[in-house]
Amino acid sequence: MTAALQTTGLHKRFGGLHATRDVSLSVAAGARHALIGPNGAGKTTLINLLTGVLRPDAGSIRLDGTDVTSLPTHARVRRGMARTFQVSQLFADFTPLQTVTLAIAERLGHGTQWWRTITDDRAIVDEATALLDRFGLADARERRVATLPYGRRRLLEIATAIASAPRLLLLDEPAAGVPEDERRDILASLDALPAHVAVLLIEHDMDLVFSFARRISVLVDGALLVEGTPQDVARDSAVRRAYLGESSHV
Repeated sequence: MTAALQTTGLHKRFGGLHATRDVSLSVAAGARHALIGPNGAGKTTLINLLTGVLRPDAGSIRLDGTDVTSLPTHARVRRGMARTFQVSQLFADFTPLQTVTLAIAERLGHGTQWWRTITDDRAIVDEATALLDRFGLADARERRVATLPYGRRRLLEIATAIASAPRLLLLDEPAAGVPEDERRDILASLDALPAHVAVLLIEHDMDLVFSFARRISVLVDGALLVEGTPQDVARDSAVRRAYLGESSHV
């Protein structure tokens, strides 16, 4: 089966700093894959390479078997790649219903039709409402995004990404800044993701990583150190020294 995402020899340098070094990564179709590593390991650079924000100095990126290395970000989105960000990118004055509805309309090619009210399209609204319900946001559908607790905004970001019907979803630290009592909602939202969507999760919360991932890649100093099952990674002495400390999640 063709991998949802395949990178070969990705290398990015900023002056004398090698941010990524020969990164070859495969994310299977429908995978629940996590990328972890200490601060400064190169995770954000790698995500920016995958999404087209940065161009690699060497190497290639394939999405569902198609080389997208030279494609801009919007073209990768149209080919089935979606991303959430460490810092919220939502429109503060929109409601969740407007936010998700607009994402669906964009997917269907109606996003530029500013002269019509997208929320008048019953089919789009029904799909948006069902998506908000799946992510536990139905009761907040008409509230301004700015008034939502931070954890619920993170849920909305994931729902909005899913509204674009991706085949590959990159989740960049979805639990970052979320209060402890709201993190269980983030994990529930990850469990609610469609099974056919491959997910690459970048996260520092090890409880979330080990609860979610079926495969983990560890990035250290821009290079892949270890890759394997959560149990294998947790037991690896090099990982414990580089990132997890001497305590192990077994």
